[in-house]
Amino acid sequence: MRQKIRDRFRILRDREQDPGQQPGELEHDPTMQELDAQVKDYRKRTRRRMIIAAAAVVLVLVGVFLVINLQTYTSVRIIDVYEAEDAGNSSYREFGDGVLKYSRDGIVLMDSKGEEVWNQSYQMQNPMVSAFGDAAVVADKGGNSMIVVDQEGVKGEIETTLPIEKVAVSSQGIVAAVLHGDGDPQIVCYDAAGNILAELDTTVTGNGYPLDISLSENGQLLLVSYMTVQNGRTVSNIYYYNFGEAGAQAENYEVLTDTYEDVIAPTAFFMDGDTSAVVGNDRVLIYRGQDTPTLQNTIELDKQIKSAFYSPSYIGLVLKNEGEAGYELRLYNKSGSMVMSEKFTGDYSNVKICGMQVIMYGGTQCSVFTRAGVHKFEGEMDEAILEMFPVFGVNKYIVMNANGMEVVRFVK
Repeated sequence: MRQKIRDRFRILRDREQDPGQQPGELEHDPTMQELDAQVKDYRKRTRRRMIIAAAAVVLVLVGVFLVINLQTYTSVRIIDVYEAEDAGNSSYREFGDGVLKYSRDGIVLMDSKGEEVWNQSYQMQNPMVSAFGDAAVVADKGGNSMIVVDQEGVKGEIETTLPIEKVAVSSQGIVAAVLHGDGDPQIVCYDAAGNILAELDTTVTGNGYPLDISLSENGQLLLVSYMTVQNGRTVSNIYYYNFGEAGAQAENYEVLTDTYEDVIAPTAFFMDGDTSAVVGNDRVLIYRGQDTPTLQNTIELDKQIKSAFYSPSYIGLVLKNEGEAGYELRLYNKSGSMVMSEKFTGDYSNVKICGMQVIMYGGTQCSVFTRAGVHKFEGEMDEAILEMFPVFGVNKYIVMNANGMEVVRFVK
């Protein structure tokens, strides 16, 4: 009872000392406020240090990236060597994640470590390879045999009735071949098993002579560049054939024919399922469309073309300089806009686009440019280069030569 009375007197006394304080409420402690302020200040300083540290790491990484990618390397260091039998008598082509090795006796798919994935033997006098996407065809130029392959192995074998002059393949394994005997050339399309899908009527006096052919990704469209002479003038006839519904009612499957006077167009290709291009002596013609392609853009050229090459994203040209030595390397995107132009010297018999790089090589000499125009490499290998392409890693490349496969890295 006495304790309850003392508690009541304490509450009344507290109310008299702080009228705004509620009964039972703790008194304000100034040390707690200081502690809260110190905690907030510590957190703020910690965040600031973390931001500064993160920014420093980013700057270091950017600096390393720039040092690696904005300089020209002049030497290579061999990392691994995978020897291969009869490597010097074979030809090579990058294919998927590996490389096709082919010769008169057969074709082999090797992985990035030089290991055999599959092989197929044959007898061909003059084998040539065409590839698109997941499929490739090896054909005996001047002979009658073709073999269609993919990453898993052989898809089928084809025998022709006339000698083979040119071939093209779709990603599904459909093959188009220009066959030439004693009369007019024939263009025949086959499935991978060798069944004839279509035979096109062509005449040298009508369409002209087929300089190049290309199949679309799904094999439904065939692009042919013909050359003929009319009234003493060179004429290029560009034909698109559609083997699907759009061309079912068309005569001879023809869905588009364009004629260009005073133009020779030795190169024609599909870049993807929708875009195709024709490279003439003074222009590049870009077409779009999956059923009936239409001309979307014309790139007029002021220099003579030495070579043309392409990837699914870019059209590349090597142009001869006028009035000065050397060449100009240009890249155009699929819309026809020029995205890179760089001058260089040296003659390279092989030029290719690998992702965001242009690789040029001939003999032991090699030069590499990036899509951004950086001259990444200018130098010489120990052996003549038969094929070359980049692999995962900093400045790492696979180089095929007479000894087999080498993995190299660009160094200063």
